[in-house]
Amino acid sequence: MIRLSTRFAGLELRNPVTLASGTCGFGREVADLLPLQELGGLFTKAVTPEARLGNAMPRLAETGHGLLNSIGLANPGLDAFVEEKLPWLRACGTRVFVNVAGRVAEDYEAVCLRLEQEEALSPPFGRLAGLELNVSCPNVKEGGISFGARPGPMAELVGRVRRCWSGLLFVKLTPQVSDVGEMARAAEGAGADGLCLINTIPGMSIDLKTRRPRTITNTSGYSGPAIKPVALAQVWQAARAVSIPVVGIGGIQHGHDVVEFLLAGAHAVQVGTASFAEPARARFMVDELQEWMVKEGVESVEELVGAVRPW
Repeated sequence: MIRLSTRFAGLELRNPVTLASGTCGFGREVADLLPLQELGGLFTKAVTPEARLGNAMPRLAETGHGLLNSIGLANPGLDAFVEEKLPWLRACGTRVFVNVAGRVAEDYEAVCLRLEQEEALSPPFGRLAGLELNVSCPNVKEGGISFGARPGPMAELVGRVRRCWSGLLFVKLTPQVSDVGEMARAAEGAGADGLCLINTIPGMSIDLKTRRPRTITNTSGYSGPAIKPVALAQVWQAARAVSIPVVGIGGIQHGHDVVEFLLAGAHAVQVGTASFAEPARARFMVDELQEWMVKEGVESVEELVGAVRPW
């Protein structure tokens, strides 16, 4: 028997493969393209207090080895999320983590407090798995990465949110720091139950005909297979620095990529850019992971977590 389930922070996922925030909408957008109930979970698009249109077009550009995005946290806002998105998510058949973003700390508090109140009214079977605090978005002019670049401001934000939200709280870290371990410890010390990393890295592409950058913000967030080595290294560093679980993100395309992140110390992974090229790719990764485990004689996903043998 192959056990694909993974347990961390008091939570059990069917398997370690989840969908990344910003790449699966609020779940319903992709529900006809892959069976969500066969994944470990999904991380929703960011939710802010107010509705946001995001950045102007063009805000997506494909490169030879990845994707540039400058969406700018476009979302319908907190009220619309609670009224229109949350009821469907509660019944979608997989674990749901809501990504929370904002310009200032009060924005994060407002979203988390409202969700705390909504959870109190929900029956246990429909409750959220947790929140993912986005302190690392490179595509907004204020907020986001301004919290995640230094341990002090991030710890203060996490602490304020911790007082508003009693459920599981994951913090999504930026790779744009000199010491990811320091940031990981700051989040843990402030009350985070887990970490998600990495977010996109700054990138740029130029159209030679127009001589203009391919996204409206000139530089934007770069994701895809090219950033996997960066993500893998930072997951390993963060997992060694803290005792709370880590969720790995960055360039995951195949089952063997999932294995690498597990070995580096991740308890689960998020699949993002690969879903744009092949919407059901995350589901296929579950099969590929299981096939690899059978071939290698590995009985449980949990045997792999942190099992890398560093020199």
